[in-house]
Amino acid sequence: MTARLLVAAVSAIALAAPAMAEKVVVTADRYLDVQTGKYVEHPAIFIGDDGHITSIADARTVRWGADVRQIDLGGKTLVPGLIDMHTHLGPADIGGYRFLEYTDSFWPIAAVGTARQMLDGGFTTIRVVGSSDWEDVGLKQAIDNGYAVGPRIVPAGHALGATGGHCDDTYLPPSLQKKGKEEGIGDSPEELKYQVRRQRKFGAEVIKVCATGGVFSRGDTPGQQQLTVEELKAIADEAHMQGLRVAAHAHGASGIRAAIEGGIDTIEHASLVDDEGIRMALARKRPVWFSMDIKNTDYTQAEGRKNGELEENIRKDREIGQIQRDNFRKATRAGVRMVFGSDAGVMPHWMVGQQFATMVEYGMTPLQAIQAATRNAAEALGRDDVGVIAVGRYGDLVAVTGDPTANVRLLEKPDAVVKGGALVDKAR
Repeated sequence: MTARLLVAAVSAIALAAPAMAEKVVVTADRYLDVQTGKYVEHPAIFIGDDGHITSIADARTVRWGADVRQIDLGGKTLVPGLIDMHTHLGPADIGGYRFLEYTDSFWPIAAVGTARQMLDGGFTTIRVVGSSDWEDVGLKQAIDNGYAVGPRIVPAGHALGATGGHCDDTYLPPSLQKKGKEEGIGDSPEELKYQVRRQRKFGAEVIKVCATGGVFSRGDTPGQQQLTVEELKAIADEAHMQGLRVAAHAHGASGIRAAIEGGIDTIEHASLVDDEGIRMALARKRPVWFSMDIKNTDYTQAEGRKNGELEENIRKDREIGQIQRDNFRKATRAGVRMVFGSDAGVMPHWMVGQQFATMVEYGMTPLQAIQAATRNAAEALGRDDVGVIAVGRYGDLVAVTGDPTANVRLLEKPDAVVKGGALVDKAR
């Protein structure tokens, strides 16, 4: 045998036979390669002790030893574990001033349950864009160390913003406010640079900033710009220097343009984006992604008043909802990079998978919607260990019966979820 043939034979054996470190093989009818949009039939996906995929072979021809445990998902179609780029951990049915009914320690305890709902829904990675008292960091540590069950969390810590802005606390009178500024609040480039460093110090892996007013904040409007280009650039430059990416809450057109000019990586909501904002997003050398939460208005309009939301916020939500959906269609048609972001916590976490159908209704193909929550989201996170079924990525898989590229609603209730090679038992 020539040296070339010997190398080829060894390579073939390496692809077909699991290495000693492999502990699990997942078999199914097929999986979706989200890079190409094509199905791979009869996969045997080998996953090692560290939770990463070590090899992928043809289940009809490959063999494995008794020390390799099989997760047999015969009759199922696999897609990569889903990624939600815009989540919060609080329950959706506590709105307005109803937060005062609960003690401080309620929120991190409730977060264990909401995060679990995300995992059961197939979202094996979530980006939490702002939480109080670094609850997202704490939950990430609990999950990573086996004290809780949930998705991989990319935490932001406290969101950054201007005094009186969407990320500030505007619900209470001065007599009930903390002395000094709330955590995350700054009113100059230097103050906001400090806040980037502070969030990073306590465990943030992404920086969230509020560039405009919001829907469910009190006393402002979604279209109101709240930070200057200089302030946004200071945040982005500091975060990028530390290896972090930045997500900007930005509803209004001027705030969206300022965030893009300032170097922000993902534009959250993008509700009132104008043609110039779309042009800037397409033209900027550093990639910028839109994360548009176009499903939750259905829930907030139906249930918001019962949940305690303020009338002014229900009105803002009603006024902006259809505009955002129409602009989602426009941005998709223009070719803007898009990721899946639900704003979970505004609607219930178990409902998040329903957004796929809304994305298709407003201009995406089912494949594009799936790619937004897998390949695209991983790229926007700057991670090469999630989002694709491939060697070196985590063994995060979602199983459904049927073809999700023909019927994306199959992703609303997955048949099975695998995280890092472990089959997730559905919470009761």
